[in-house]
Amino acid sequence: MGASDALRKATGDLRLESVTKEFADFTAVDSLDLVVPRGSFFALLGPSGCGKTTTLRMVAGLEQPTSGRVLIGDTDLTGSRPYERPVNTVFQSYALFPHLTVRDNVAFGPKRRGVKDALAQADSTLDLVQLTHLAKRKPQQLSGGQQQRVAVARALVNQPEVLLLDEPLGALDLKLRREMQVELKRIQTEVGLTFIHVTHDQEEAMTMADTVAVMNAGRIEQMGAPEALYDLPKTAFVATFLGQSNLTKGTASKDGDWVTFAYAQERFGVPAARAAKTSGEVLLGVRPEKCRVHETNPGPSTEQRSVMGPATVLDVSFIGVATNYLVRSPAGNTWAIYEQNMDVEPQHLKPGDDVWVSWAPQHAFIVDDGERALLDEEAAS
Repeated sequence: MGASDALRKATGDLRLESVTKEFADFTAVDSLDLVVPRGSFFALLGPSGCGKTTTLRMVAGLEQPTSGRVLIGDTDLTGSRPYERPVNTVFQSYALFPHLTVRDNVAFGPKRRGVKDALAQADSTLDLVQLTHLAKRKPQQLSGGQQQRVAVARALVNQPEVLLLDEPLGALDLKLRREMQVELKRIQTEVGLTFIHVTHDQEEAMTMADTVAVMNAGRIEQMGAPEALYDLPKTAFVATFLGQSNLTKGTASKDGDWVTFAYAQERFGVPAARAAKTSGEVLLGVRPEKCRVHETNPGPSTEQRSVMGPATVLDVSFIGVATNYLVRSPAGNTWAIYEQNMDVEPQHLKPGDDVWVSWAPQHAFIVDDGERALLDEEAAS
């Protein structure tokens, strides 16, 4: 068996060891260590320019790392060409052959490798993505969602160890995107391959992935299950990129199992397990849907409930299932509160009214203020 054949047969977890990618004037990926378990649905989430697509391209072999290694199992893929790797990529553009039928598009890869039952494999894969009835059509006769599934089938028919998805839903409208999120997760569960999905869309990442890695400036800020990252972000970047967070600057001091957050005359308790930093300058965070608005003062803060106020209503937006409030906190920053419209007496708040905001201490979190201070300095300069 030749070296290329050995690479194509590599199996196991995908591993990146101290991978760095430098271009002429900047570092796109900075000493990245990452393990993606075999058979998982993994998402690399982050804003444009964070290094996620460059990371994907290094796994695919379309870029080579400046330093570090890319491995599948114990097989080192570093330096090998894309076609030598047990990896296939689905791009946002789909890149289907317009002159070939759907069936022939899917069979193209196996035919080039000399597989005798290429058409039978294509038929089986089209059945997996539920497109058998469209096998004789040309790509231009398909909807965007159908073309996307053909692109997935064309990658899967090659039986790769890892399937890379590079913003594959970006060209679809909202309804189709949501349908395809469910469809891709179904396909991944059925075939059991490793899927790595690159996206800047938090909903996509959280809907499909078992594990999400949030990237920023070439590094992974935090990695874990979607619900864990959302409920307990470890940095201000993750707190604001993965959903919306109300952040207030203050100081922290630890007392046993609790951390006291303080600014001005306000004091709020936060369980120490929910504090990424327990002393010094920090940011207190609370998600908008964890907050409640009160027209009258509900009383002082306790271990069961934190109370902030009075705050001033800036805006009230009724959106059917919920009402969104924007209020100016006593600290002078803007908080968002998202309250579901339950079958209770509605509040009649308007801009300028005084309100109090409450939340359960176990729903708050504390992160380091260092990066926020740096961002403020850069903005000022």
